[in-house]
Order: sequence, then structure tokens, then C-alpha cells
Amino acid sequence: MTTTQDAQLTFMPMQPSDMRAVMALEAISHSHPWTQGNFLDSLTAGHWAYCIRPEMTANAALVPNLPELWGYCILYPAVDELHLLNITIDPTLRRNGIGSRVMQAIEGIAMRQKMSRIILEVRPSNIPAVKLYERMGYAIIGVRRAYYPADEVTGKREDAGVMAKSITLEAP
Repeated sequence: MTTTQDAQLTFMPMQPSDMRAVMALEAISHSHPWTQGNFLDSLTAGHWAYCIRPEMTANAALVPNLPELWGYCILYPAVDELHLLNITIDPTLRRNGIGSRVMQAIEGIAMRQKMSRIILEVRPSNIPAVKLYERMGYAIIGVRRAYYPADEVTGKREDAGVMAKSITLEAP
């Protein structure tokens, strides 16, 4: 039987028509989700936004009850550096290696575009994400104080750990 680990992932450019599915996944994935305006602003600004889905094959029907949208990512290219703004994997699919596979694909994008570093922010309280990034070779390079909203009632905010990884570029 085909599993999520076996499925080939497709990265399709995010379109405004994807917003309903993206917003539904964002809402169940984050305590302080991006707004539809945040996503549309990223698309308008030319950020690299991808919807991640399983490749549709004859075997896709063998995996019952899986969501159509497995995740998405928003990348901001800045000269020789790629900034990962948002990465989200459907909560029902986590701990199946999909996050690692998506991060490897993002690193491949950076390599092909001759971007020598990937940088991202992560909530220190998001232990699974921090551990994933550390396993993949990302290291803390700084802290952004009071970066994330944490409590809407009190206005309290959470710091962000800034993590980075150097990407080895192949010789031309």
C-alpha cells in the first residue's frame, strides 16, 4: 500500500484560487495564523509561494482520507539569501517526514538559484519545528525580541529564534 512517505510531492505555484484551502490549513495549524491579506500580499510582492500536494498517480487512490493540500511554503528571495517566511504541513500528516522533504526541496531551490544561505524565524515554543531545523543543520544565529504575538488579551509577545543554514553551491 502506498504511504505518505512513498508519495511524490509536487510544488505548484500558489494562486489566489488556492486561498480557501490555504486559509483552512493555516487556521488549524497556527495559534496566530496569517491572514488572507498576508498571503495575497506575498503573492503580489512576488514571493515564491508553493502549494504542496501529492503527485496524482494511480496509487494516490490507494491512500484513503488524505487531504488534497499537504502543505505550503512562502519564500522571500533576497539577493544571495532565501528567507523562509512560512512553512506549514497539514497536522494530520506531521511526523511522516514530509517537513524534512519540503525543507530539502527548499534547499534545492536555494542551490539552483545560487542562494548561499536560508534564514528563518521560529517560535522557541514550537519544539517540533526547532528540532526539525536543528536535525537539518540549521543553527540559531540570533533572536528577534517580541516578534510573535502570544496572547491577544494581554498583548504579550514571544521572541523568535533566528536560524540559518549555509547552502553549498555547486561549482559553475
